Amino acid sequence: MKKNYIILIVLIIITLTAGFIILKSYSNKEKVDNQVLPKDYKNATYIIEGEPVTLNNGLSEIEATSNSTTKIITRYFGNEVKHDFNDDDSEDVAFLLTQETGGSGIFFYLVAALNTPEGYLGSEAIFLGDRIAPQTTGIDEGITSVGTNRQNVIVVNYAIRLPDEPFTTQPSIGKSIWLKLDPITMQFVEVEQNFEGESL
Repeated sequence: MKKNYIILIVLIIITLTAGFIILKSYSNKEKVDNQVLPKDYKNATYIIEGEPVTLNNGLSEIEATSNSTTKIITRYFGNEVKHDFNDDDSEDVAFLLTQETGGSGIFFYLVAALNTPEGYLGSEAIFLGDRIAPQTTGIDEGITSVGTNRQNVIVVNYAIRLPDEPFTTQPSIGKSIWLKLDPITMQFVEVEQNFEGESL
């Protein structure tokens, strides 16, 4: 008899736990589905080094730690390029952000924002460098040397220092990075320059 009671109690606990998990999952999904996206990409949320950063008119200032006077300052830098990155006939945007974390470094990132019917959805940032000298940001599309299509490729041009040069030296070495935004994961993928493989 006691064995039956124990089994019944275990079954009740399992049922309640499963119900709680399902309810919580539904609640979280509802929050995501009902998330209000901003109508301006300078007010969108971007993921930088794993942390969400929400801009307000292109600026975010948050405490580095609780009760800290040091702030993490993220700013819209510019060098934006407008293009339809997910082929939905809406003009999206990619641009550079800077972030200062309390030291002497100024870290540069590329982000993108998809222009959806609900508002602008921000991407995960990709790190470009510390105290670089940005040049131009553009789109590279066309036919590769083997006849395949290259689509939605963002080219960021900037100058860097040599590894042994101090940060007081003006960046003078040209560098380019070719990137594509994955609209599903909202992450950038680096692609080969003058790629000669399948369609990009």
